[in-house]
Amino acid sequence: MQKSRIENYLLIFFILLLTLIGLVFIYSASSYNAAVNYNDSFYFVKKQLTGFIVGIVALIILSKINYEIYHKYKWHILGISFLLLILVFVPFLSVSARGANRWIGIGGLSFQASELAKFGFVIFVASYMSKNFTKMNTLKGMLPVIVSGGCICLLVLLEPNLSVTLCIGMVMLLMLLIGGSNLKWFVLILIPALLLVPFLIVIEPYRFQRLIAFIDPWANPLEEGYQLIQSLYSLGTGGLFGIGLFNSRQKYLFLPFSESDFIFSIIGEEVGLFGCFLILLIFAVIITLGFKIAMRAKDRFGCYLSFGIVAVISCQLLINLCVVTGLIPPTGIPLPFVSAGGSSLVVFLGAIGILLNVSNMSRNNVTTKQGKFDITKYFKRKKKAVN
Repeated sequence: MQKSRIENYLLIFFILLLTLIGLVFIYSASSYNAAVNYNDSFYFVKKQLTGFIVGIVALIILSKINYEIYHKYKWHILGISFLLLILVFVPFLSVSARGANRWIGIGGLSFQASELAKFGFVIFVASYMSKNFTKMNTLKGMLPVIVSGGCICLLVLLEPNLSVTLCIGMVMLLMLLIGGSNLKWFVLILIPALLLVPFLIVIEPYRFQRLIAFIDPWANPLEEGYQLIQSLYSLGTGGLFGIGLFNSRQKYLFLPFSESDFIFSIIGEEVGLFGCFLILLIFAVIITLGFKIAMRAKDRFGCYLSFGIVAVISCQLLINLCVVTGLIPPTGIPLPFVSAGGSSLVVFLGAIGILLNVSNMSRNNVTTKQGKFDITKYFKRKKKAVN
């Protein structure tokens, strides 16, 4: 019990540390851009700080709410997720930017609907799989997860937002896997999903141009290949220990979206490979602690819910790193807890609050000597039953 309490404090500490590091680098990456375009070098920092304060409130509140209540409202949560994704296409509510409808604007505030939808989908899937775990090795049992996930992916893709679509798709597949899906059906779903990605790229001209730029960014260095080239310049300039905090040269309007989707490039430039390694080490600790909470959960719902939250963080981290390092074609997705984006920060901090509640409920469950769910024993039983 004491060990789990310490791990909770560690999780909070590293989340806060990562968020504060994000604030520092958001200022470094955006100060010149903000001064030129908004006459305030702290413009993006102030917005992020607002998101941080609201996110901490959300974390505290959600850490106190018994996560089991989401069982009762899973369909409502899924419905709200669909509704928010549909509202981004309503003219008087939609906020468009760079040809995409990804935000809902109310008054002077705006938020990205897909940020909430990701975790709404996780809650629904975790609840469904925990109640129907005996059916998850059949195609019929997997269909509600596949259909709901596919519909959410379609709505996000129409915004368009391929990166978040990929993230949700990856999370869906991972949750199906952890939910005990039959390997044969899992592979039959995975293959079409993998084939769908290049198809989605080819049918959209701007995505196809990005693919060409990814293959050879120097073929068009001032257009489609520009952002990737500048990102690689930024990372390469940093070397082992960087050129110094606040000393980035790429932030002077050379690297687009340096405070958001490409903030990791600025981190690499200013603190080098060593600094990047420390950031990734913090992420590794957070993900490990999240998995421990999932493994200690008192029931399947808590386990699947915790795993889903960690899966969202992990998949989004992986996609962002692959983009800024040129491992996949450029597509915008923020680095969790670090990139500028108030709505993203609020939602991720709220998700950590849910994770903490699962941990607290599991600890209370141990003290009352009730049985708790051990996913490793579940898989062992499943393997034994097959044999």
